[in-house]
Amino acid sequence: MISGTTELIAHIGVPTANFRAPLIYNPWFERKGIDAVVVPMGCQSEDYPGFLRLLFNLTNIRGALVTMPHKVTTAGLVDVLSPTAEICGACNAVRRDGEGRLVGGMFDGEGFVRAMRTQGRNPEGALALVVGAGGVGSAIAASLAAAGVSRLSLFDLNLAAAQDLAARLATHYPGLALSCGSPDPAGIDIIVNATPLGMNANDALPVDPERIDTSAYVGDVVMADRETALLKLAREKGCTVQPGLDMLFEQIPAYLEFFGFPQASARELRDLAHPAIPTASPDAPD
Repeated sequence: MISGTTELIAHIGVPTANFRAPLIYNPWFERKGIDAVVVPMGCQSEDYPGFLRLLFNLTNIRGALVTMPHKVTTAGLVDVLSPTAEICGACNAVRRDGEGRLVGGMFDGEGFVRAMRTQGRNPEGALALVVGAGGVGSAIAASLAAAGVSRLSLFDLNLAAAQDLAARLATHYPGLALSCGSPDPAGIDIIVNATPLGMNANDALPVDPERIDTSAYVGDVVMADRETALLKLAREKGCTVQPGLDMLFEQIPAYLEFFGFPQASARELRDLAHPAIPTASPDAPD
């Protein structure tokens, strides 16, 4: 029930037709008796800078979830960036702090690392490869660095993008060994596809699956309704795999903490999600 006391979380982006967050957050709010609601708000790029500031003039706004195409723009509109958002140059969540400042955070990478730990894998000391140096790849790379990986390889078809990301990471994590230019997964403990490859059945593979070690942890950010070809091949080799949906559910508890709501687990969010949301994958942990 929405009333005069309901707090709003805006979900901003275009198009809104495929937004999943309202179908996950709102059932959880209802079950927990929390007087808040996530509302999709379609905003075009040319209107967004003015709209974001006006949005936070509302007296009942709790925060905003930000998606494409506004993540990069948001980083230049807020007053304070989290370290991960600063490294990424992008934000996917905004709130106002006690001093009235807009604070921007980035949680794609946090969701990936939390999903790893849910499956019993600790990133600390591991060798990692992230393919794709865009917004989500940058976020995952930053979170893996924060989690203590010992070496991080970055690959993007745009070499300059990977090199720029490496430079930003080096500023925040000077002890981290960094390399750019090769997507070779051989000998790598954590392999991440942070590109759109896998959204379509005939897409090329982001790495050579024959070079993946059987002990590797392989994650994919693609949120397809089916298992991507990369994850299928990795799972058949005996690897532990992480589908994009796991990252989605694991980052929502981090968002809730950012907005000041009670703690939630990915499992209860899955259990309460609207039936339109697929909540399991072939390898999802029980």
